[in-house]
Amino acid sequence: MTKITIAIDGYSSTGKSTIAKQLAKHLGYVYVDTGAMYRAVTYYAMQNGLINDSDFNKEALIFQLPKIEITFEFNSKLGFAEVYLNGVNVEKDIRTLEVSSFVSKVSTVSEVRQKLVEQQQKFGKNKGVVMDGRDIGTVVFPDAELKLFMTASAETRAKRRFDELIERGDKVIYQDVLKNVEERDYIDSNRDDSPLVKAYDAIEIDNSNMTLKDQFNKILKLVKMTLEDCE
Repeated sequence: MTKITIAIDGYSSTGKSTIAKQLAKHLGYVYVDTGAMYRAVTYYAMQNGLINDSDFNKEALIFQLPKIEITFEFNSKLGFAEVYLNGVNVEKDIRTLEVSSFVSKVSTVSEVRQKLVEQQQKFGKNKGVVMDGRDIGTVVFPDAELKLFMTASAETRAKRRFDELIERGDKVIYQDVLKNVEERDYIDSNRDDSPLVKAYDAIEIDNSNMTLKDQFNKILKLVKMTLEDCE
């Protein structure tokens, strides 16, 4: 049976992980949340005093990279794989606004990106994988059979992120979430190493006014067309 690699890139809070999980489950593919991997490294840096509001010790983080092991373990109750940092489940810990405020800075470090890209490419060597992030279609899998680029207005994305955090029980202010979204957009798009750009052969999906069901159906059609072309 033909299997393909599906690369999903785009701005923060565009629902990349949501649609990637849906597709992977429907197709029986492996799902890899690369954003979670960068969040895990960021969480490690925070826990070890390497980054805060006033300082970021990049050299120390680079030196300690060999100590960082990131794995995914499938949770049958949740229906997706959770992230483990050095053997500890950090799935919830890495989803906070505080981690979000530092993750783009950590993602600019070339040594961090090199370590994680190598691991991501190993995950997808046998195809049958859905991977989302910022540089999947341009750097990790430039030859992916299907590339998607997710986008939506900053206000729409901030509202989605705000609702998600409130539902979790976090105490956040919408304006702070919007500021974080806009700052991450700028850093992701302007970093020197693997900036966020739409691959020339990626299909753009603006889901500002789409329901999750409509989005899934639209993208599933693209998957089926791609599979037919590959047979």
